[in-house]
Amino acid sequence: MTEPTATLDRPGEDDPAAAANPHHSRRWLILVVIGLAQLMVVLDATVVNIALPSAQVDLGFSNDARQWVVTAYALAFGSLLLLGGRLADLFGRKTALLVGLAGFAAVSAIGGAASSIEMLLIARAAQGVFGALLAPAALSLLTTTFTDPKERGRAFGVFGAIGGGGAAIGLLLGGVLTEYLDWRWCMFVNIFFAGIAFVGGVLLLRRQESEGPRPKLDLPGTITASAGLFALVYGFSNAEHNSWSSASVWGFLVVGLLLLATFVALQQRVRHPLLPLRVLLDRDRGGSYVAMFLLAIGMFAIFLFLTFYVQQNLQFTPIQSGFGFLPMVATLMLSATTATSVLLPRFGPKPLVPTGMVIAAVGMFWLSGIDLDSTYAGGVLGPLMVMGLGIGLSMAPAMSVATLGVATHDAGVASATVNTMQQVGGSIGTALLSTLASNAAASFVVGRAPTPQLAAEAAVHSYTTAFTWAGVIFAAGAVVTGLLLRPGVPAQQSTTTTVHM
Repeated sequence: MTEPTATLDRPGEDDPAAAANPHHSRRWLILVVIGLAQLMVVLDATVVNIALPSAQVDLGFSNDARQWVVTAYALAFGSLLLLGGRLADLFGRKTALLVGLAGFAAVSAIGGAASSIEMLLIARAAQGVFGALLAPAALSLLTTTFTDPKERGRAFGVFGAIGGGGAAIGLLLGGVLTEYLDWRWCMFVNIFFAGIAFVGGVLLLRRQESEGPRPKLDLPGTITASAGLFALVYGFSNAEHNSWSSASVWGFLVVGLLLLATFVALQQRVRHPLLPLRVLLDRDRGGSYVAMFLLAIGMFAIFLFLTFYVQQNLQFTPIQSGFGFLPMVATLMLSATTATSVLLPRFGPKPLVPTGMVIAAVGMFWLSGIDLDSTYAGGVLGPLMVMGLGIGLSMAPAMSVATLGVATHDAGVASATVNTMQQVGGSIGTALLSTLASNAAASFVVGRAPTPQLAAEAAVHSYTTAFTWAGVIFAAGAVVTGLLLRPGVPAQQSTTTTVHM
């Protein structure tokens, strides 16, 4: 049976795929459910950061243990995403989403009630496990729910804006909850997000299965991919605090690369690969995955180092810091929704993604001009808004094209690859840019008498160094994605599904 195709620039309510889609009539309500699930996963990467000092005082753990509250989530989430995506393909995206939401809520309650650092770390790792299950399910549900090209653009614009702005919202939410309630509410708040999304999922979603052959679990691929991603994320996490020459850094990075090379070799030989290479080798999807990877590297520079700057140099409170990022979120949401609903159907991804990365690079280079005398309005606000504009223009179209034309039985793992690129990119960005910033600060004070003024100048120099390198990464991403992405508007494959209550 030949599947009908439609191009992105030919929207129509009479699309047969839309008529056969059991989610079509309730698609906007489903978008709310999916958006809540995505927001919870994204903001949980940052919402606890501001709460860490309070949690440390309450539970009495060491500074060394503090980093693991963040790292435990990243390790579990990053290493299990591909498995989570394939489980969604095997057992249904509705089932994966609901199990992920219920599990996330349960372990968040345990984390909020933690009486020891061990209990908190177990809860954070378990959040990563359930996040790795529900994140690919949410994105693949979005892919299969919105079949009308024009509406798909709007939906992916909203989803991309959540993905890009969720980390900033997490900083604001973490500040509000910690200052006015208690650090534990940074965990408990997930119960409300997950509860609303779970009820909506039960009421609105139907279980869908593709009519093609049902994929089977690739056990060797699962082990090598999960172990390889774990080793990579762990190695880069260690690089934040240890030398790159340390065995705990380069050893895990080498092991991770070897395992991932083995994984790629296995995927060419097994009958039911965990990540079919046909998903990766399409030029538009490949370019989109590269864009998500490089955008994540640069975005972490914004949130990590700019948070330090506004709190330590501008004396912002945690809540003020969170509000300070909102202009970026606003321009990001505006450009993301416009890019996917108006521009992508007309021009395709090739002019949008590279242009957005150039704009983001300009914003980064502009931000690298801050100094000790800069103000928020004069030195930070303008660059932030420009970066939001560029990131939204790149991220939302890349996320849409990364899952475009994928067969239904591969939708989960294709969506998981998007999340994997973001997670690994974020881990690499945090480690790499932290190292560059640390080296810049150390070089700045060499041969100079230590004074508080010099320490402050060195800190700002380290931040601007990170911003400059992030701008270089964005600029390089513009070149690479410009070469990879094909010109024109890509075709959209419609998928046939069987519906179960």
